[in-house]
Amino acid sequence: QVQLVESGGGLVAAGESLRLSCVLSGQTYGRYAMGWFRQAPGQEREFVAAINWISGSEYYADSVSGRFTVIRNNAAKSLYLQMNDLRPEDTAVYYCAAAPGYTGVVITAREYTYWGQGTQVTVSS
Repeated sequence: QVQLVESGGGLVAAGESLRLSCVLSGQTYGRYAMGWFRQAPGQEREFVAAINWISGSEYYADSVSGRFTVIRNNAAKSLYLQMNDLRPEDTAVYYCAAAPGYTGVVITAREYTYWGQGTQVTVSS
């Protein structure tokens, strides 16, 4: 079992930045694909970014590429999402997720086994 706890959400103005954090605990050894997803009201959960815990390979949704960066700190068992130049359309609940056993990146929500509780990000225009 793996537990994920996100933090760092909040209310910001368009153009500002936020850094989300995700702390892992439990059985965190082995290979993992890690991801960030988001869900806005009335919409389906959407892929944002992914990274492989061992290799560091990254992948981003087109909507955030060049503005968001996913960062891992293996020693601290933490995952971060640095979000720059935020836009109102980035408003959503952001979730951290873990998919054990993968050597690459995973962009499909159904492949992820463990999820955090989510943290709200609101961007005002």
